[in-house]
Amino acid sequence: MSRLYITHGSEKKDDSLRGTNQRVTPDRLYTATTIRRFTRKCIDKSVEWAILSDKFGVVFPQEKIDWYQKHPDQVDEEEFQWLLGNFIYRLFGYDWVWFYHNPRSFHPLYGRLVEEARDRGLQVKMFSHLSEIRITEDTQEEK
Repeated sequence: MSRLYITHGSEKKDDSLRGTNQRVTPDRLYTATTIRRFTRKCIDKSVEWAILSDKFGVVFPQEKIDWYQKHPDQVDEEEFQWLLGNFIYRLFGYDWVWFYHNPRSFHPLYGRLVEEARDRGLQVKMFSHLSEIRITEDTQEEK
């Protein structure tokens, strides 16, 4: 079974990139501690991962994007539909998508995106502990 781990982006980004139009990989752009821990754990475990950007959609580790400022509150309905389509299209080939989040600060936009992606057939599992990132075959949680 193929599995991808994903989390949402953050407001905290490398400020040295602001206004430079320099494109960098997501592990370089995002500086929030939770994202740094997430990417480091995925790299250490050699699992596939991505970041969900409010502006660029799904961003894989090798892809480069430029510094931006967009809060989930600023995503309008047309942009949401684009994000949803991008999320489903880019992740459709995975048997399971594991979405890492902090339940205390999880923005409703991402919850809606996950629910609507599930309604369209994408298998998404929410998780909130980095210890759940692991290389494994078929598990009971995914059945």
